[in-house]
Parts: sequence; C-alpha cells; structure tokens
Amino acid sequence: MPYRRTPRVEARLSASRERILSAALAIVAEHGYAGCSVAAVARRAGVATGSVYRHFPAKADLVAEVFRTASRREVDAVARAATLEGTAAEAVAAVIETFAGRALRAPRMAYALLAEPADPAVDAERLVFRRAYADAIATLITRGIAAGELPDQDVQISAAALVGAIGEALVAPLAAGAAAGTARVPEVTGDTAHLITFAQRSIGAVP
Repeated sequence: MPYRRTPRVEARLSASRERILSAALAIVAEHGYAGCSVAAVARRAGVATGSVYRHFPAKADLVAEVFRTASRREVDAVARAATLEGTAAEAVAAVIETFAGRALRAPRMAYALLAEPADPAVDAERLVFRRAYADAIATLITRGIAAGELPDQDVQISAAALVGAIGEALVAPLAAGAAAGTARVPEVTGDTAHLITFAQRSIGAVP
C-alpha cells in the first residue's frame, strides 16, 4: 500500500517550501540570480541544503519559481492599474507609472526580472512574463478602440511594441542601480512623462 502523507505532513512540507521560496526571493532582490545559490538559500531559510532540493530538484527549478512568483506580482499590479483608469490615455499613463514606479523602487529585483543573465529556465519564463504584460495592455487598447478613443490598429503588435519600449527604456537605469546596490533608483519625473507621452502617441491616444 503506497504511503499517503497526513495533513500535518503536507502542511509542514508546504510551510518549508514557502520559507525556502521567500528566502530565495529576498536573496534575488538583494543580490540577483548570481547570489542565489542553493546553499545561500538554505542558510537564509534555516534549512538543510537537502531540504531545498527536496522541493526544487535543481537550482533552475528554484530560480524559475522565484521568477514566476515575483513577476506575477508585477503583472497583477499593472493589470489592476490598467482597469482602474477611465480613458485609454489615462490607463496607459497608469500602466507606465505603475510599471516604472515599482521597478525603480526595487531595481535589483526589477533588473532580475527584465534583463539579468540567468538560467535558460528564467529566459523561458521571461517570454511568459512579457506576454502577460502585453495582454494587459492589449485589453486597454481594445477597450479604447471600442470606445472610439483610439484608432483601429493591430492590438497585439501595438501592445507588444509598448512592452518592449517600456522595458528597454528602464534597463539602463535599473542595471546601474543593481550594480551599485542601490535600494531605490530616484525616479526622474521628466523621463517617465516622456515615456508616457511616447506610449500614448504610439497607440493614437493623443495627437
């Protein structure tokens, strides 16, 4: 008869996994993927190295889960911003302010999500991450077209182009902040404003 875990055992394993994942998230936020060794995570979580491997058979599995967890939070924040504002122009501004604001407040983690060289498993997750952002922006563009606020356009191409432009515009300051170990990159209001205007014009929200 196969062994069946009791609820108590399941709860203990779940708590251990969450503790390991929280430790890995904290390390990536402080030191990036380069500092996220299995040994460092185990020390931070207060568990044996074997416990980490019990939940994540390889480091690639661990960092991919770290990426999924962190990126899900960011995508959810941007998606909420896109739905709270009224017009398409306002929604685009809210999306960029949310995306850029959160990234610049945590440059080390944001750089890890956007561009830091990492395991191929993370690169694969980045594609999912970008598609999720593009889907959120595509939703607001579609809504704007239906409301007569935006011209007809290829929604998916417009959304993908904006995701690429926003991410590329942030990579340099985030890389500098991450390299310097800065906890926060001071946001340059003018630069964010220019990015908002560019995005609004790109989809026809403003002349």
